[in-house]
Amino acid sequence: MRRGRPSVRGQMKDLIIESLTNSRVPLTTATLCNLISAKLNKKVSWNTVQKYIDELAQANRISAMQLPHSKQENKPGLTVYTLKK
Repeated sequence: MRRGRPSVRGQMKDLIIESLTNSRVPLTTATLCNLISAKLNKKVSWNTVQKYIDELAQANRISAMQLPHSKQENKPGLTVYTLKK
């Protein structure tokens, strides 16, 4: 049995996967940040959430979709994330 405080890395990854599982639509980093902050009852940095999203994407557990820009052609827009199927 492991002793001590659970790691933030494991907790954040579990919360990201849980949030994406409960959502029917793809989510942005800012939306995930707000959902996780509400669950933990403390402010979570956007950079922290993005770091763990990148780790999950590299591990092929979630997929990133780049949307086109809404007003300017040939520019990337928002990146949204879903669970890997």
